[in-house]
Amino acid sequence: MFCPNCGKELSDQAATCPSCGHPMKAGAVNPTNKPVSMKSRLAVVLLCLFLGWIGVHRFYVGKVGTGVLFIFFGWNVLSIWVLVDFIMACVGSFTDKSGALVLNWNTEG
Repeated sequence: MFCPNCGKELSDQAATCPSCGHPMKAGAVNPTNKPVSMKSRLAVVLLCLFLGWIGVHRFYVGKVGTGVLFIFFGWNVLSIWVLVDFIMACVGSFTDKSGALVLNWNTEG
């Protein structure tokens, strides 16, 4: 069997692709069947936790426009947005610039 997301060959029992994290069985990791980002969920959670007020987590996933907004307004106006981003990243519903879910906890490319 091959991963429909990255094309890597997998065993028939694989629940997710070890290369890109794409779910192989319905409901295994990604019940929405959205594409899975190659960005690290752990990195997003940690960046949001420690540097969320300046939007570093948004720059990391390619959302430059909202990252700039965080730099200018994040310390007061957007503080609730940082909390929302942190919760979304923790539960696996945070997306990158292309709309792919950031699900992989690994920190490898």
